[in-house]
Amino acid sequence: MQVQLIGDELFQEVLGMAGKSPRRRMNHNFHHSLEEPCHRFLNVLLRGTYVPPHRHVTPPKSEAFVVLEGQLAVFLFDDCGEVTRVEILGRGDYGDSKTIGIDVGAGMWHSMAVLTGHAVCYEVKPGPYAAMSDKDFAPWAPREGEPGTKEYLQKLIRMAMGSTE
Repeated sequence: MQVQLIGDELFQEVLGMAGKSPRRRMNHNFHHSLEEPCHRFLNVLLRGTYVPPHRHVTPPKSEAFVVLEGQLAVFLFDDCGEVTRVEILGRGDYGDSKTIGIDVGAGMWHSMAVLTGHAVCYEVKPGPYAAMSDKDFAPWAPREGEPGTKEYLQKLIRMAMGSTE
């Protein structure tokens, strides 16, 4: 049995890799293969990373996030792209939320935005992972790398900041 410790040393290592990534985020998997039935990983995200709204429907999968460091906003959407809920998770610039995690049900449209310099999340979702079917990207939002991502992300962040006032 292999033991992996979760703490500042690992956070700093993955944070360094996220800083070198064009996507401004990096995962550290605790599961050993993409075929495992339960995926557990750190997701280290830097401010400015864009996570396109998506859902997990093929097959339907729920997803849980617990913020270990930093702060982020999680957005839930309806099928037309209207934000139905904003939750601020973690502790940081936008008040110390008493909420540090969320469990997003299978098939729910969701996205997130980092509100502090970075956020470290522990995520859990069912495996196996198949890149071609893992995410259903929203047709009403720009995809990663497309024009308009920066503006869309800023709109979401403004919405999150308004939800804390």
